[in-house]
Amino acid sequence: MSCRQPRRIRRDGLWHRTARQLSLTVTLRPSRGRAATLFAVLLTAGLAAAGCGGGGSASRPNGTAASQITVAAASDLRPAFNELGQLFTARTGVKVTFSFGSSGQLSQQIVNGAPYDLFASASRDYVDEVIRVGRGIASTEADYGLGQIVLLTRSGLEPPRQVGDLVDPKYARVAIANPEHAPYGAAAKEALQAADVYDQVTNRLVFGESISDTFEIVKSGNADVGLIALSLAIADGSKYTLIPTSLYTELRQTLVVTSTGMQADAASAFANLISSAEGRAVMVRFGFALPGETLPDPTTTANG
Repeated sequence: MSCRQPRRIRRDGLWHRTARQLSLTVTLRPSRGRAATLFAVLLTAGLAAAGCGGGGSASRPNGTAASQITVAAASDLRPAFNELGQLFTARTGVKVTFSFGSSGQLSQQIVNGAPYDLFASASRDYVDEVIRVGRGIASTEADYGLGQIVLLTRSGLEPPRQVGDLVDPKYARVAIANPEHAPYGAAAKEALQAADVYDQVTNRLVFGESISDTFEIVKSGNADVGLIALSLAIADGSKYTLIPTSLYTELRQTLVVTSTGMQADAASAFANLISSAEGRAVMVRFGFALPGETLPDPTTTANG
């Protein structure tokens, strides 16, 4: 049997992951049913164009193909999404390339034309903005988890038992993500204010550009303690203190497809994997529970 390689369509900038200006008009609104059907078809077909010598290209029912998708994702998703991306590629043959960063900065890249196929934000507000300006497909918007923040310290220092303990001089430098464009930074600032310690630690604050940057600041010893994402603490395996969710606005994390055509179909298939039972197991393991789901019982210090 002979097979012809499907024609690839080049969209300026897509193959090079640049954030250059690009005119993108969303005209296709694929339904969840279509995406779910596509995912099932891709899995059953093996997605590797068996016998065609093109193992990295995913066959489509309509004869087109998407060999790769690019995902703009909040940096707290790195551990979970790297695992899910590998699973998706193994199942479908479609490579997933991630660009991790702060949700606010990623959303501005998309608004300005960056050719991402899926946007997974740490805040629904940024997804809503992308949809409002016509860069996201509203019918694909979906929550994928509720984020939480924790107190994590540098090596050799025990995590404080509660946010109020940050007034202790031994926590000379306190790291948070930039609240201007990082949802976890905004949550951290709210928690400090709710615990009535923000004014006392303001001159000790160290800001990371994203929550993963903030995590690295603490782990490198350039800050004594940080208010970081639960997912990063779980992945690191370090001891931490969970901050009560009553101290900050709910981190409702949401995704949306931001491309069209075959790229949108492949992006929707990846979104379906995230929401599948297998995907949910991975997300919950890294601390992203949805209402009705229970997180594994972690080993932490006392809350308060």
